[in-house]
Amino acid sequence: MDETIRLRSAECAFQSILITFSLRDKGCRRMRSIDGRWLYYMFVAGHRNVRGHRQYLNRINVFPVQDGDTGANMALTLGAVVETVKPERPYKQVLDHIAETALLNARGNSGIIFAQFIYGVSAETGDLNRVTIEHFATSVKKAISYVYNAVAHPVEGTILTLVRNWSDFIYANRHYDGGFAQLLVESKTTLRQSLAETPAKLEVLARNKVVDAGASAFVLFIEGMIDCMQQRSLRRLVKSATSAWVPDDPADTMPVEGHVPQKVRFRYCTEAVIRNCSPRSDLSGIAKNFGDSVVVAGAPSATRLHVHTNHPDRLFDRLQEYGTIASQKADDMLRQSQTIHQRKWKIALVTDSACDLSMELIDRYQIHMLPLNIYFGDNHYLDKISMRPEQFYRRIDQGGDYPTTAQVNEKAFRSLYAHLSAHYDAIIAVHLTSNFSGTYFSSCSAAKAIRSTFGKPITVIDSKTVSGALGLIVLRIARAIEQGTILEKIVEQTARWISDTGLLVSVKTLRYMVRGGRVAPLKGIFASLMNLNPIVSVDKNGNSTLIGKTFSQRANMKKVMAHIQRECHNRNIWKYIVLHANNQAAAKWYTQKMTELTGQRPVAEVNISPVVGANAGVGAASVAFMFD
Repeated sequence: MDETIRLRSAECAFQSILITFSLRDKGCRRMRSIDGRWLYYMFVAGHRNVRGHRQYLNRINVFPVQDGDTGANMALTLGAVVETVKPERPYKQVLDHIAETALLNARGNSGIIFAQFIYGVSAETGDLNRVTIEHFATSVKKAISYVYNAVAHPVEGTILTLVRNWSDFIYANRHYDGGFAQLLVESKTTLRQSLAETPAKLEVLARNKVVDAGASAFVLFIEGMIDCMQQRSLRRLVKSATSAWVPDDPADTMPVEGHVPQKVRFRYCTEAVIRNCSPRSDLSGIAKNFGDSVVVAGAPSATRLHVHTNHPDRLFDRLQEYGTIASQKADDMLRQSQTIHQRKWKIALVTDSACDLSMELIDRYQIHMLPLNIYFGDNHYLDKISMRPEQFYRRIDQGGDYPTTAQVNEKAFRSLYAHLSAHYDAIIAVHLTSNFSGTYFSSCSAAKAIRSTFGKPITVIDSKTVSGALGLIVLRIARAIEQGTILEKIVEQTARWISDTGLLVSVKTLRYMVRGGRVAPLKGIFASLMNLNPIVSVDKNGNSTLIGKTFSQRANMKKVMAHIQRECHNRNIWKYIVLHANNQAAAKWYTQKMTELTGQRPVAEVNISPVVGANAGVGAASVAFMFD
């Protein structure tokens, strides 16, 4: 009912606009100025047209990386605008809100370039309630410099070329008296010609026999705006503006037949919003030292950064010196490319960054890992991606804000599951215990939505454990997938594997648990005075539990080994993982003792995930094991 009322109210308001312009301009065909409402609904129409063609855009996406997401990224960038901005009368007010929203929510290389273009148009527009063709033409012409200055290495044959050529055409016709709608119609010739020429400007496009995906998205956006001014069908526009986009077709990321797979040079498509940047900071120069496809958009108060890099951790270690890292995103382009072109099996395996497994094994089995979030004060990082364990443990010993952690949100899972559903027959996701984080529930909610849309089975499992124990469960599932075990059998066996897994953590000091709020300060002081070192485990229900304490870590570790030996009575250990929080000496001791006990080396020695180590603290060491 509320949606119907809103639709009718918006349509009545829009119809009044049409009547006004009809009386003035005989059907709006010669409309010589527009206000904020027209601008908003033109954006709605542009978004709708891009969204409707996102499958095509994803399929022709080969530059700068063949990761099949340009259509989705542009749809999400524009979608954030139409869902957030309201159709107000003042042109400048609406334009500023559009520019701000686009910059904060832009996704992908083309999305950020487009957002920077809108930011430039906004910056070059005076405080106007209505804008004439001449004002509009001048602002889009001046916005070109904003776009080219934002890109570290501008490449022609991309969305840059289309935006420049289109803006030049609009400016050259700034005195046009045929009205906004007709001017945009006539700009289509320039757009189409420029788009057709992109393969001649960019060899990778010619090799794959496609035009540029980002450039195509810009053409579709402008054509959507033209449709808005010509058709004036508000009912469709309001419906588009008030419904969030969810991927709804398995073809969304299917590659064009005949594409030549590219080697992924830089693994992570990394984006961030950095607030209150130092005026003297050269973010573009810094980012160029870590990768390519560098775009720095926006203003010092809120700067949007895009870069392809192999070392997000090193990059953000530098960037935190120049401002507050408000938010981040890092897409694994190697795994995306493998999903489209080189997937090994028919079942996808997903986990989160609380899973402690070596990167070698994660890559061997093409495991998809979503990072949990880490916050140092107002600075945001991605567990194991932009904040590596070594950095994390060094930083928490430097004092200052003690880190907090946050779950993976549902939106991230939806995006991943939609992408995987387009290429795999089924998905298995295994997460850290639901008693430690809401990540499992976010995953369940996303799986339900995508499952109903794609019709592919998505099984989400609560491991009831964490760290290396979760890693062993994921490894066991990965090997079952490799062996061709059917989905139902894997899910059935996973319940047993979970019950056959153990984790014992020897905590070196309670100081970190006190700082993180896990232990009351008074108890922490008492334990420190007594030099107590607890042994922590996770019970069968996924809760942390204290199973012992000693007066030194060495005694603690001996007690852990004694406990494992008792557990091994009449049972054989399948595999084990040794873990530590910047305590390699303890890890080597555990490896030696476990090798003597089992006759086998660990499948991995891993520095404990920061989201786990935030509670265990520097110096902690542990053993995770699974029985046959």
